[in-house]
Amino acid sequence: MPASWLSLSAEVTDALAAGRPVVALESTLIAHGLPWPANLETALEAEAAVRAGGAVPATVAVWNGTPTVGLSGEQLAHLARAAGVLKASRRDLGAAVGLSRLAATTVSATMALAHAAGVRVFATGGIGGAHRPERGARNSERGTEEQSDSALGTRYSVLGTSDFDISADLAELARTPVLVVCAGAKSILHLPRTLEILETLGVPVLGYRTAEFPAFYVASGGGPASCRVESAEEAAAVFGAHVRLGGGGAVLAQPCPAEVAVPADEFDGWLATAEREAKAGGATGAKLTPFLLARLAELSGGRTLAANRALVVANARLAAEVAVALPLSEPEA
Repeated sequence: MPASWLSLSAEVTDALAAGRPVVALESTLIAHGLPWPANLETALEAEAAVRAGGAVPATVAVWNGTPTVGLSGEQLAHLARAAGVLKASRRDLGAAVGLSRLAATTVSATMALAHAAGVRVFATGGIGGAHRPERGARNSERGTEEQSDSALGTRYSVLGTSDFDISADLAELARTPVLVVCAGAKSILHLPRTLEILETLGVPVLGYRTAEFPAFYVASGGGPASCRVESAEEAAAVFGAHVRLGGGGAVLAQPCPAEVAVPADEFDGWLATAEREAKAGGATGAKLTPFLLARLAELSGGRTLAANRALVVANARLAAEVAVALPLSEPEA
């Protein structure tokens, strides 16, 4: 049964009561991830992709203090143009509710609210992870050396000033039994380190028809996936077994559509510029990712924006297929 403090749309309520598949969708993409009107267009395309796959879409947000699973079309349109929308991770849900805020939910917050509603599959663009240390940073006191991330052609220090800038998404994946369908972790992150943390936390990373962890809208991979699956049915089987064995969440990652994926060397040049500008402008914390994504869209002439939109819709479509393949209830271990 959904938690009593949640507000569910009538469509989502009916679907859950009837045992029909539901796919959660985040709202940070709408309020903070994409510019108008691409944000609303992408949100509507993602919902349409879920419906086409045989599931019910449930975009998640905190609506003026009420955790809401299943926004209406009017609410989506309002969120896409509203000013001062709080970007809420799991940590911020209490503040959003207690202060009656309009809040867009990140991956971690969306997972938490989806689970409270009884929704087991969630589609997004890319998960958060470990941020990259500053370029060229060295820790002379500890004598650390630089290591190469060959997947993206960039060098990072082993220890640096942003070593502890790690997304709440990773901890949420460890404890909340929701399958997150994505295109890997955002390309602005340190992907090998993100994978190491997920392994430490016991989070399976399933590659959808790939043995590599995708790198969001970058063409090359970000490291090895822990398991390769060839179909939505295999993904559902692995996730179901993981939960029955006492596990939390899992990642199902598919590569960005090849026709819009960005070459790694071009992306790294744009990112270097965006990072310098972020540092000069003091963009840190929750403001850093939106700043970098917006500048990357500008520097790439819209190519990263096109890739982002395409992968969000593709992930929504795959999430619907997995939700359909999951059994109505998990059998006892």
